[in-house]
Amino acid sequence: MHTFADHFSALAPAYAAARPTYPPELFEWLGGLAPRRHLAWDCAAGNGQATLPLAAVFDEVIGTDASAAQLAQATPHPRVRYRAAVAHASGLAPASVDLVTVAQALHWLDLPAFFLEARRVLVSRGVLAVWCYGLPLTGEARVDDALDRFYHETVGPYWCPERRLVESGYRTLPFPFAELEPPAFEMAHDWTLRQLLAYVATWSATARFLASERYDPVAPLAAELRAAWDDDRVRRVRWPLSVRVGRVA
Repeated sequence: MHTFADHFSALAPAYAAARPTYPPELFEWLGGLAPRRHLAWDCAAGNGQATLPLAAVFDEVIGTDASAAQLAQATPHPRVRYRAAVAHASGLAPASVDLVTVAQALHWLDLPAFFLEARRVLVSRGVLAVWCYGLPLTGEARVDDALDRFYHETVGPYWCPERRLVESGYRTLPFPFAELEPPAFEMAHDWTLRQLLAYVATWSATARFLASERYDPVAPLAAELRAAWDDDRVRRVRWPLSVRVGRVA
């Protein structure tokens, strides 16, 4: 069983401030799949980006993460309890959970151990939902091409091997549940260039580049993007979600 690789605790405040948020329609759809709406477990919750919207759909939500620093950035909610725990040892009672979610984090988990834990805590016909997203899209070729080069060439060597699982939309991972076909979901925000650059700065590969090379790779990217995007202009930024959903038989 592998140990917890902490890639984001040092970035926790920036991560909480700069990461995009998930569409409410995703959580409503998941609530409709669950056999009940009593209890949801958001595993690898980070700062609660998926945990909090689950509380609009479920009576109670448990958000766990191995990083206490990430959980410290989570917004309190009367129906949410946050606690530090690794994915394969949630501390939840057997057959107590209606929905388990993992948002943009499945690639960091010990999958066999986590899948066993999900099966242990889910009720009969309970649901496991996992999702991830890749590069943002603006529809402006100069911006999207520059982001693509930054992702693949500038910080490309600094991505962990697990990132390839995100690039495949988790389609190459085993998924030992009765799989369901989801509708299309995407995140979308109207952002300034400053907001986009703050998001890029939270990439784990960006942080590794900075630590290794001792300069900020986002600065030259900003200079390049300003040729196509004025600082004060707002653009629609989109991230299509890759969602896999399964039910306990």
